[in-house]
Amino acid sequence: MSCLGNILWLIFGGFIAAMGYIIGGALLCLTIIGIPFGVQSIKLGVANLTPFGKEVTRVKRDNDFLFLVMDIIWVVLFGWEIALVHLTSALLLAITIIGIPFAIQHVKLLPVALFPYQYKLE
Repeated sequence: MSCLGNILWLIFGGFIAAMGYIIGGALLCLTIIGIPFGVQSIKLGVANLTPFGKEVTRVKRDNDFLFLVMDIIWVVLFGWEIALVHLTSALLLAITIIGIPFAIQHVKLLPVALFPYQYKLE
């Protein structure tokens, strides 16, 4: 079932969303300061290709303060816009019965879009 869900996800907008993450990440990698954010954005794009059958998990890191600062910078510059797009997409998809599974996936991607250094999709 998750394979069919992922295929439908890609057809009905998931591919465009993933390409947005990947192209944005590639553009961020053009600057030296943007490389950590660009790499994280590309990882999010790849994870966004197949969200069905995956769970959001919290990442345990040794240097939590550095990643907390990176998350704060991410939220201020990029994360809130991406999360707003996921939330809007989820609300629009939840109107129809067929769109509810896709809306759930968008809601699942919200914490990853807001705090990509604290959460990941596995």
